[in-house]
Amino acid sequence: MKVAVLGDGGWGTALALTLARNGHTPRVWGPSADYIDEIRRTRTNSKFMVGVDLPAEVEWTADPAETLEGAVAVVMVVPSQYVRATLERFAPAFHAAGSLPVISATKGFDESTHERMTGAITEVWGVATPAALSGPSIAPETARGVPTAVTIACADESIAHRFQDLFSGDAFRVYTSDDVQGVELGGALKNVIALAAGVCDGLGFGHNTKAALITRGLVEMTRLGVTLGAHPQTFYGLSGIGDLMVTCFSPQSRNRTVGERLGKGETLAQILDGMVQVAEGVCTCGIALARAHEAGVPVPVIEQVDAILHHGKKPEEAVIELMRRDPRAERD
Repeated sequence: MKVAVLGDGGWGTALALTLARNGHTPRVWGPSADYIDEIRRTRTNSKFMVGVDLPAEVEWTADPAETLEGAVAVVMVVPSQYVRATLERFAPAFHAAGSLPVISATKGFDESTHERMTGAITEVWGVATPAALSGPSIAPETARGVPTAVTIACADESIAHRFQDLFSGDAFRVYTSDDVQGVELGGALKNVIALAAGVCDGLGFGHNTKAALITRGLVEMTRLGVTLGAHPQTFYGLSGIGDLMVTCFSPQSRNRTVGERLGKGETLAQILDGMVQVAEGVCTCGIALARAHEAGVPVPVIEQVDAILHHGKKPEEAVIELMRRDPRAERD
């Protein structure tokens, strides 16, 4: 089956390769015609997926109408700050293509509205029940066919199962859920905690510190998620603690790496200036903090990450503030 994949980055490439292994024909869209031509010519994605050969079964285009031509489903996987613009760019072609199921594999929030990605899809494209895909899935590993498991959530069970069938294969196991809110929030919020975990690495702290940070980070993710309407159990599944673990520990995690460099003394501007790919947690952090404040939910780890990223606080000072917080019971 032909599947439209919107986003030629590392994660979009990895999902396209997953679909191709399952016998489908993914057609990947990227915004730069020149770069798409280069990918077609070299059969490599040198910017976003180094060292992985791209089979002929994966098609590439920079044209929205061509992307959707003959597609049975759409996978949205551009970085969160470009999702709304991409949705608007594709709107005429999407509506001309008829009713297609849509899934978001982007882990973040809409910058302008603070919506989750499925909310933006519903608003701009009018899709009543978009699905969401998330879980512990470092893109280079998934691209190479390393066994991976994720969750696909949708309010419409038949759509969740449709995407489950498309993506399931020998190296990619898919579970389903009806908790779209929880799956998306887990995927977005864990990137902020991964930045904090990277700061721990950069400061040279040990396993005690990192384990405590991740555990308390999961508490914040769950507390905020449940307040916003998610199911608590979701945060103890693949799209919660599973994704949190891999993003906090993997040397290939962009968010953990940004945090590590901050811990070593680099400024955020210096780090981002040399990055080709996006670390979603940088944009997500301020939005997550704003949503927590609106909901009246305490999120001290997220608050300190935001202070380091956007207000010039030294990482060492942030750690001291966290350690000196008023004593309390663990379940408070």
